[in-house]
Amino acid sequence: MASNPLIRSLCRGWRQLASRRMYLTAILIVPLLFSFYFIDLMNEGLPLKVPVSVVDLDHSQLSRTVTRNLGASELIDIQYKDLSYHDALRRVQSGETFGFFLIPESFQSDAMAGKDPTLTYYSNMTVFVPGTLSFKGFKTTAVTTTAGLVQTTLTSLGATPGQAMALISPVTYYTHPLGNPWTNYTIYLGNSFLPCLLALMVLLVTCFSVCEEIKRGTSVEAMRVAGGNIYVALFGKLAPQTLLFTVVGFFMQAYLFGFEHFPLNCPLWHMLLAMLLLVIGCQSFAVVMCSVVPNLRLSLSLCSLIGILSFSVAGFSFPVDHMYGSIGIFAYLLPIRWYFLIYIDQALNGIDLYYSRLYYVWLLLFPLVAMVALRIGRLRKRYINPIYVP
Repeated sequence: MASNPLIRSLCRGWRQLASRRMYLTAILIVPLLFSFYFIDLMNEGLPLKVPVSVVDLDHSQLSRTVTRNLGASELIDIQYKDLSYHDALRRVQSGETFGFFLIPESFQSDAMAGKDPTLTYYSNMTVFVPGTLSFKGFKTTAVTTTAGLVQTTLTSLGATPGQAMALISPVTYYTHPLGNPWTNYTIYLGNSFLPCLLALMVLLVTCFSVCEEIKRGTSVEAMRVAGGNIYVALFGKLAPQTLLFTVVGFFMQAYLFGFEHFPLNCPLWHMLLAMLLLVIGCQSFAVVMCSVVPNLRLSLSLCSLIGILSFSVAGFSFPVDHMYGSIGIFAYLLPIRWYFLIYIDQALNGIDLYYSRLYYVWLLLFPLVAMVALRIGRLRKRYINPIYVP
């Protein structure tokens, strides 16, 4: 049994993992600590009470009512009541607030006279989430106030309250968000950012462990142990990492779906299989990078860049269909993109597995591409004759 090259390579791979604390830190500690930190950070589900200010130039009973209604919103927190437009703008520019609501002079008298006064609100969209929340809170208050004024005007002209509401809002609609009816950001971001972090660590650890052999000149020993077969050498090196990374990925899913009770509208094995294929796909992607650029510094830089860009290019925060074509096409070259699509279809929407079958197939293609890259790339030659170029 000891003479089997595959067994010898696997034993060597386990010894390398146990010999350096860096591997265990990158594989176990970093992903798990970040998981606890990120879920705790997003525990409320949605960042509430964005700091804003109000500029009341009217100081009337109606303007004070508008201010109270604005303060009752769960999205914003009125921390300042400025005296002028310039004072409020200065707070936004300094970062103290993310917007302000301006009530003009003679607001009540103009409203009572039917002169159509204007409510103005400003939101700082440089920071997207707080800016969007402040905008939503401002707009809701402004629309509600406008509707109330119109209703008062119509009833004063003789219309009944029912007739007035029919004119103000002729169509009544109800919204039922699918998959995430609570509109909880953590349900969406936790199941995309945490696997993407794991994918980043898989890329870095795989690339480092493969190319470190060339840097240290130990690749000759790896090939000798594997009987001169590069496939056996890399399988023995990466299989132990695959096992540990997969266990960490399963723990992430157990934490999200089990302890945090995030929606899981499909059999659990659908997501477990997707996690296993994600780990293998990321390892295969890193092997392709090492085959193209068999240099520790350059290949590690490439994997770092691609792993970081995956957080934005994979479609977590911006739809791929609306990206520039030259950028959006790279999303389909990333393993995390296909895992993300599986999560949306299976865990959130709970559609039949048949309609997600191609996503699993795409993840299975990454190991095949890696095998081709090993055959035609330069990694095998560098393993046989290691030449490190710093």
